[in-house]
Amino acid sequence: MTRSPTAPPFPAAGARRGPDPADDAGPVDRPRRLRRTAAIRALVRETTLAPDDLICPLFVVHGQGVRRAIGAMPGQHHLSVDVLAGEAEAIAAAGIPAVILFGLPAAKDAEGRESFDPDGIVQRAVRAVKRAAPGLAVITDVCLCEYTDHGHCGLVAGGEVDNDATLGVLGRVAVSHAEAGADVVAPSGMMDGMVAAIRADLDDAGFKQVPILSYAAKYASHFYGPFREAADSPPQFGDRRGYQMDPANAREALREMALDVDEGADILMVKPALPYLDILRAARDAFDVPLAAYNVSGEYAMIKAAAAAGWLDERACALESLTAIKRAGADMILTYWARDAARWLREG
Repeated sequence: MTRSPTAPPFPAAGARRGPDPADDAGPVDRPRRLRRTAAIRALVRETTLAPDDLICPLFVVHGQGVRRAIGAMPGQHHLSVDVLAGEAEAIAAAGIPAVILFGLPAAKDAEGRESFDPDGIVQRAVRAVKRAAPGLAVITDVCLCEYTDHGHCGLVAGGEVDNDATLGVLGRVAVSHAEAGADVVAPSGMMDGMVAAIRADLDDAGFKQVPILSYAAKYASHFYGPFREAADSPPQFGDRRGYQMDPANAREALREMALDVDEGADILMVKPALPYLDILRAARDAFDVPLAAYNVSGEYAMIKAAAAAGWLDERACALESLTAIKRAGADMILTYWARDAARWLREG
């Protein structure tokens, strides 16, 4: 091609170029060349999703032989400990490296005492999973909302959540989980100083090797609705906006994360995931620690409902959503699609 003396100069390296009016050959740059076939698209794909990116949440209840469907979360179940063991084996066989356990107690009280009972539901579940699937990493949710009769994530005094009084209880919960064999503890209550308190109690109890996955940026989101049915954890008065984050705030999330890193958090989490991909991206840019994101119950239930109505392709939308979360910066994704997604990814 010969350029006319009046043609504009060639663009700098890497700059995009449109068609030259003096050239009938069409565009110089053709990004579609790299989209022509599935094989080429795979070669140039920037973000990959794999089963070992996923963490599977499980809801554990007392009883025997219990596998009870959760109405607001199609495909999810309450499982008794004996049933949980088989579930753990199947999850490990699917190539998923970790589960996170949520327990529903036999009885609730103001202090959430079963949360730190050595024979509590989560402690029993941890032992069962480690026996059934020793290679599976067991993460435990460290919070009080499922265990308290008021449904809040901390102890209540004078009608408000008492932050500092709660810290000692969270430490007891974390230690009891570690004693049962938990590989990772994950405090989710958004109490100020919770990571430091848990780290100190774990270390004092001889569990310096147990990492903390902190729900560092947990927003007061309406996308948690189905989970509250699954965990039987709605607050009995007020709401959680006094300790979970305002959805309008972004800089505050980075402050929360920085505090948790300084207190000893090994992994940070953003929750929810899809409505907060900007927070996830900002966290990835700001912190050089592993980053988790929780693809929460409302995100899951919406796609499930739309797919049931024939409006969306569940598999395609679920994998697209999980890929977007990974692309935004997550190293690991907690998702109710974990087992389905692992199967879909294997199928190609």
